[in-house]
Amino acid sequence: MKRANIGELRNHLSRYLEHVRGGGEVLVLDRDRPVARIVAPLAAVEATDDRLARLERRGLVRVGTGGLPEWLGRHKPARLRGSVLRDLLTERRRGW
Repeated sequence: MKRANIGELRNHLSRYLEHVRGGGEVLVLDRDRPVARIVAPLAAVEATDDRLARLERRGLVRVGTGGLPEWLGRHKPARLRGSVLRDLLTERRRGW
């Protein structure tokens, strides 16, 4: 949930409304005290779910299973040798 003071909300209303359209919530503060909460109407949230289902049926998106592939856990991350800073300074000295 995002938080916004009244002045911040007034200045960036479209940004906060876009967040709400995406299913988020905004807590409105007046001098750091909560006074309101902006949420999407239930119909809009359901419409977002319907849209995702339509995109999935068309083959444009694929809904994840929530887990990582098995092969991802078997590989160790690559080890980096040397120092990035040292390599950068060497390149600068050589004029590359």
